[in-house]
Amino acid sequence: MRLPEVEELCRGVVPGEGSISVQPLGAGLLSDTYRVKRDGAAYTLKIATEQGPKLGADPTWEVRLLERAAAAGLAPPVAYSDAVRRVLLTRWVAGQPWSSREAKGAAATGRIATLLRRVHALQVPGPPHILSPARWIEIYSAALAERHLDAGDPDLCAAAAARVEQLSRLAPGARAVCHSDLHALNLIEQGETLILLDWEYAHVADPLWDLAGWSANNDLDAESQGRLLMDYSGGLPLPEDWRRLRLNLWLYDYICLLWRRLYASARGDPGDEAAERARLLDARLRVPAHYAA
Repeated sequence: MRLPEVEELCRGVVPGEGSISVQPLGAGLLSDTYRVKRDGAAYTLKIATEQGPKLGADPTWEVRLLERAAAAGLAPPVAYSDAVRRVLLTRWVAGQPWSSREAKGAAATGRIATLLRRVHALQVPGPPHILSPARWIEIYSAALAERHLDAGDPDLCAAAAARVEQLSRLAPGARAVCHSDLHALNLIEQGETLILLDWEYAHVADPLWDLAGWSANNDLDAESQGRLLMDYSGGLPLPEDWRRLRLNLWLYDYICLLWRRLYASARGDPGDEAAERARLLDARLRVPAHYAA
């Protein structure tokens, strides 16, 4: 959507009567994001990409979840939503994102564990939007196939299938709301409070999926992953929990690699930093010892 069209949309959905100020912030795979100001109030506007993949997203469920997360102080309040046009307007969250160094720090694991326990305690809106790592792989593989692309290296595809099978043989964790896109830029510190942004990938799954996501996106080492799991569990975790975490970690990295291939196809050149991240993920996935339980 061109900027004049975004401004015209904002005149109808942003509270107030004053002039509109729109600042593009980013282009994701599912949506474009803008900072909007009107009458002294600031908002975050997300508009679904016109030709982008849907990736199993459920915008109506997302809004219901956001309303519950905002009421719990975990997400920005919703100011306007339109599931048909796939437009979401939330209040702007003032604060600071964590740096990569802060996210990897020993002090961070306890705060993230507490935050995730609160996220996972949210009441699930019905009907539940349930996704598993296996389903994510199916969704991304289908989206790539629509663009006449395969899922990548056959060795990695086979390794993913093997780990999905291994995960299925373990006792599943109790399902809960998972944010599913945990990284430092989606975390805003507001005083002593942590607010999570960008819930568009949220779904219901094994809570360890979120621990795996935070660990993967911040490149935590095994010691930090173990500390996060211990802080989250409130004690010494069971060996099976550790195995589930490590399998989810490999699958999270793999799905992120599929995401990056799809993003490059849908959005064009992702830039040097994103390309380097894709190379890191590809190399890491080929080292089984990195994910050994």
